[in-house]
Amino acid sequence: ADDYINSGIDLNEELIHNPTSTFFLRVSGHSMSNAGIQDGDLLVVDRSLNPHPGHIVIAVLDGAFTLKRLALKNETLYLEADHPNYPPIELWQYEDVQIWGVAVHSIHHLNSIATSK
Repeated sequence: ADDYINSGIDLNEELIHNPTSTFFLRVSGHSMSNAGIQDGDLLVVDRSLNPHPGHIVIAVLDGAFTLKRLALKNETLYLEADHPNYPPIELWQYEDVQIWGVAVHSIHHLNSIATSK
């Protein structure tokens, strides 16, 4: 820890590997809470990464953004929440499907005191 105190930590260097394709998005909802992503978290999303099953992705389904885990079952891609109250999303039900980016980090407050400012 003393090494970091003396040199400092550059969060851009730690969290952003592709600056021109990295974006921040604010999470709204609880569908990924079992993955450690909470309502109000700040996501670091990298659009240059190739999404694979198992990745948590930002998808655009008929113009609406959603955050889910990309999954593959019986050679069919779908999106699944990490919360039992949300059913899997079958992509074939949508006319326009885009995987917009891959979530690489989630930043959230640890104490309610930090959010009271």
